Amino acid sequence: MPSNPANSDLLLDALQHQVAVFARRAEQTRLGGVGQARNSMDRAAYLLLNRLDLEGPMGVKALAAGMGIDSSTVTRQVAPLVDTGLVKRTSHPEDGRAVVLALSPRGLARLEEVRCSRRELMARVTEEWTEEERASFTALLTRFNLSLSELMAAVAEVGPSS
Repeated sequence: MPSNPANSDLLLDALQHQVAVFARRAEQTRLGGVGQARNSMDRAAYLLLNRLDLEGPMGVKALAAGMGIDSSTVTRQVAPLVDTGLVKRTSHPEDGRAVVLALSPRGLARLEEVRCSRRELMARVTEEWTEEERASFTALLTRFNLSLSELMAAVAEVGPSS
């Protein structure tokens, strides 16, 4: 059955609107938990700490590449995390001249606190959903994020349009 371009446009308009609303809501709560501002965390900090926790210590370049951002951005975002003791700089085990970023015990504790709060928020937001609905939404959102990431990487390779 052929698709209707008008319906497709309406659906894409609704999708872009819902993504914009989601981004605003996420920023409003910082996905830190309803009424729990003390457990909120800046998005960049959360993503950096989470990556260091999941993948272990790494250099700025590897961290930047894994996150799809440039090294100067990572350096700028990591600085306050080092200053507050959430991330520590250590020497690379194979090359003592190179610096490696690692999650500190304090950083791990803070990350777990935020994860717990965010998990509670997700549970509250989806409390009337079935496990299948949660799984389906998670799978589709993951697919959406991967597609967006791949598109952005392809655009970056091509460079700015002329």
